[in-house]
Amino acid sequence: MKRFIRIACCLLYYGFAQHLPSGNLPLCRIFRSLRFFICRPMFASCGKDVNIEHGAFFHSGKAVSIGNFSGIGINANLSGKITIGDYVMMGRDVVIMTRNHEFFRTDIPMVQQGFRQEKPIVIGNDVWIGDRVIILAGVRVGDGAIIGAGSVVTRDVIPYAVVGGIPARVIRMRKVMSAV
Repeated sequence: MKRFIRIACCLLYYGFAQHLPSGNLPLCRIFRSLRFFICRPMFASCGKDVNIEHGAFFHSGKAVSIGNFSGIGINANLSGKITIGDYVMMGRDVVIMTRNHEFFRTDIPMVQQGFRQEKPIVIGNDVWIGDRVIILAGVRVGDGAIIGAGSVVTRDVIPYAVVGGIPARVIRMRKVMSAV
């Protein structure tokens, strides 16, 4: 029965609700609630008051867990096993991918080498992910981190770090960490 519900929700979301407009106008809030209602059964787990924006893509959603008061940004593309904490803000056009193509062999074309093993991604609580950020396989983003727009995150982000660039590097800390 759960599989049937997930399939029905996928059809409703990708055929209809994904295309509803975003925004904070009264009518748009209805669209936001409708997307949440349709998407909730698709996810491995889904907290309360989650915002799924217009155009967000996350396959069947069965490998995605999303916490309370978090959101998936406009036109975001999530692929694979991804855990998103509570109070996570996500900008437009964010890409989060848990696997990549294999390319080590030179005797056969890369397109025929398949994929590397999936590496899950974990995003902590109270994280802000700017527009057009790319987060690559196996990355853990610590609580309270900020990832600047256009960054490519190839390594773990420590808690309360502000990171940016390609590849993303620590720009500053939001909170002074005391020596223990």
